[in-house]
Amino acid sequence: MSRAATGLPFDDIRNLLEGLPPEDAEAREAAAARTAALAVAPGALGRLAEIAEWMAAWAGMTKPAISRPLIAIFAGTSELGRAMPGAEPNATHRLVELYAAGGAPVNQLALGAEAGLKVFDLALDMPVPDIRDREALSEAGCAATMAFGMEAIAGGTDLLCLGAAGAGGRIAAAALMAALFGGRAEDWSDGSPFANEAATRALATHDGHFADPLEALRRLGSRELAAIAGAILAARYQRIPVLLDGFVTCAAAALLWKLKPSAIDHCLAAHASGDPAHARLLAAIGKRPLIETGIRLEEGAGAALALGLVKSALAVHGGTVTRDML
Repeated sequence: MSRAATGLPFDDIRNLLEGLPPEDAEAREAAAARTAALAVAPGALGRLAEIAEWMAAWAGMTKPAISRPLIAIFAGTSELGRAMPGAEPNATHRLVELYAAGGAPVNQLALGAEAGLKVFDLALDMPVPDIRDREALSEAGCAATMAFGMEAIAGGTDLLCLGAAGAGGRIAAAALMAALFGGRAEDWSDGSPFANEAATRALATHDGHFADPLEALRRLGSRELAAIAGAILAARYQRIPVLLDGFVTCAAAALLWKLKPSAIDHCLAAHASGDPAHARLLAAIGKRPLIETGIRLEEGAGAALALGLVKSALAVHGGTVTRDML
């Protein structure tokens, strides 16, 4: 029986992964030819040339430009987050209100980068169950959340920066990465005793169900992880390059990488947060961060900073004279 014929919710996701559009090879070749012709010593531009060629390949433009960058933050809640030591009631709600009021760090960075900022409420009043004892989502609910993430960029953008918000989301991401890449929960957590214990217990509860990454996601994940994965897929089909922010965002990308490594070729890791688990995850999926920030916020702040570097790379690549112009 074909995947499409089973009618299961995850089949649509698997079918999308089978039909991923490739990069525009001609645009990449044209950008590489311009790099070679620039009036600078070979290799002098370092990663600036690499970034410009990546943008050309995935935007499908020989001379790409960024005019409508978007920072998209996906916010969700969980019973696990409510159980964390010192957890404040409605903390994620208040964080979303802070974004709306323009008072968060990412708001200031978005202004500086001249980027749009959208925050997506993933049923904040309906927290997912505690993954230590229960499944986070049904298959239908997980697939629907991924579909919501796909629709979140319907307004249009030419560079997507992704971030997450939600207490407990970091623990869920750690448990999911341990399930998919192996190792102890401690290898992927933020190091706190509660996080270590919670992720370890969740892994024990759901042991035996990790062979399928999508099944692992619905059991151990969060709405943030599912929605971000959906947004990454939609960006691929719309030829929108993506900047990945912190550990949670990169965990969503890693889920797709596990399903099909080429699924995140249109993504760059924006920054290194200083979190050892983040560095381990980037190494596992073959992503070298653009900048080192030490910023452990998950809200897209590191991606917003890297956006400036991408803009600079395009300006240098597109504006520097070529040797034949001298």
